[in-house]
Amino acid sequence: MRGAQNFQGAMFSYISLEERVPAKHPLRKLRSLVDTLLASMSAEFEAVYARRGRPSVPPEMLLKALLLQILFSIRSERLLVEAIDYNLLYRWFVGLNIENKVWDHSTFSANRERLFNEELARVFFERVKCTAQWAKLIGDEHFSVDGTLIEAWASHKSFKRKDDDHTPTAGRNAEVDFKGETRSNDTHASTTDPDARLFKKAQGDKSRLCHMGHILMDNRHGLVVDVEITHASGTAEREAALKMLARQKRKARLTVGADKGYDCRAFVQGCRQLGITAHVAAKAKHSAIDGRTQRHEGYQVSLKVRKRIEEAFGWIKTVGGLAKTKLIGQAKLAGQALMGFAAYNLVRMGSIGGWWDAHHA
Repeated sequence: MRGAQNFQGAMFSYISLEERVPAKHPLRKLRSLVDTLLASMSAEFEAVYARRGRPSVPPEMLLKALLLQILFSIRSERLLVEAIDYNLLYRWFVGLNIENKVWDHSTFSANRERLFNEELARVFFERVKCTAQWAKLIGDEHFSVDGTLIEAWASHKSFKRKDDDHTPTAGRNAEVDFKGETRSNDTHASTTDPDARLFKKAQGDKSRLCHMGHILMDNRHGLVVDVEITHASGTAEREAALKMLARQKRKARLTVGADKGYDCRAFVQGCRQLGITAHVAAKAKHSAIDGRTQRHEGYQVSLKVRKRIEEAFGWIKTVGGLAKTKLIGQAKLAGQALMGFAAYNLVRMGSIGGWWDAHHA
């Protein structure tokens, strides 16, 4: 027979959040791992908070909430706080009971400079990397490098001449006609995001205001071992790659795979000075890679494996929300990127270990 709808709110509840989360839910393993990593960062948290005053929201809760935003593709912090308020799984993950009141969304903005900066985000990223190294998921010999464009939170209308007095025009969204005007990064700058640069990745592509993100990937399991955010330029990829490679501890001679954009004399010679063999996809003409390197079996392996780096970029843009940043400035974007790739590594480690199920996120 058909059941009757008869909802009546209960005055008391005797079911804990712990009982509502399935025993095999992947967030259980993830929360245990993240709690251990954040506990190791207690000294870093103490250094950025005052010893006296009104107690604030624990930084561990805010960082776990930020991980939820990345993992479940929540587009804004206002929606994130709303979801934590009514979603029992999210409450359990960040450490709130059913009776606890969730914080205001402006708390994230208030802690942006102190907690979500590049320095603390890199500490968390390095803790995740150390965990992967302890589990022997990261090697120390073969890497791949690549860069991608991250669209800035600025429109073409904000890209004005540097000597302009920035006098506001009538209306909130006034028409701007820059047809026939020669615009370049030397003479123009965005009034919304001064760190953004007008750039296009290839001939025929449209120019856009953007930043450039770079990662160094370990070839063993495709984990990201370093992240760098720079201004968008024609040489930024090669310069950032050498900077990240120089930070790697070397026990033996390293190899680094890359696409044809890195096939230039400056990058290949820079790698040789660092004691690194550049396995770069060779151009048809005027290649900086000699024939001896191309004949080596490891060269072909590097060219094949390096394509997996696009998986990290694809995940961070489609799931992590970095196709277009909502933050202003390169410093804030660096913190966001480091947290995003740290989350990617955690998911990747869970997939390798068999405890992360993509159907839950």
